[in-house]
Amino acid sequence: MPITIKEITVLETYSVRHPVLRVGRPIEDCAMQGDDLETTFHLAAVEDDRIIGVATFLVASDEAVKEITGKDLNLSQLRGMAVLPASQGKGIGNSLLKEGIKQLKTKNIDVLWFNARIKAVPFYEGLGFEILGSAFEVEQIGTHYKMYRRL
Repeated sequence: MPITIKEITVLETYSVRHPVLRVGRPIEDCAMQGDDLETTFHLAAVEDDRIIGVATFLVASDEAVKEITGKDLNLSQLRGMAVLPASQGKGIGNSLLKEGIKQLKTKNIDVLWFNARIKAVPFYEGLGFEILGSAFEVEQIGTHYKMYRRL
């Protein structure tokens, strides 16, 4: 059965966020700042009625990104992007990002930015995202880089 991308609720993201991004931590740790904002949307990659990948997009500014891209641009942040390990390497993350960017463009968003785990940096670079600044640590999660791309 083909993989489809659809909008879901924030609670539905937990079935992938938890085993991929919050391993060994309480399910409550899957909640992320901005999840419930009216302008936030959550996407899922679904195969055989099972969610195998998720991504969250929210309107959020960042001064360092604006400094590089332009003060008058509209920014959105990607959060909680994850694909179940058995489904990784099949283009699912790429499909989630493409659909998210398509929706962001209809909302007049100019730049997508996020904090990428160090192991995901090559994936995002392959999609045209650039690193901004130095690596930094996110408590209990690990080393990240800020990345961005004009849409």
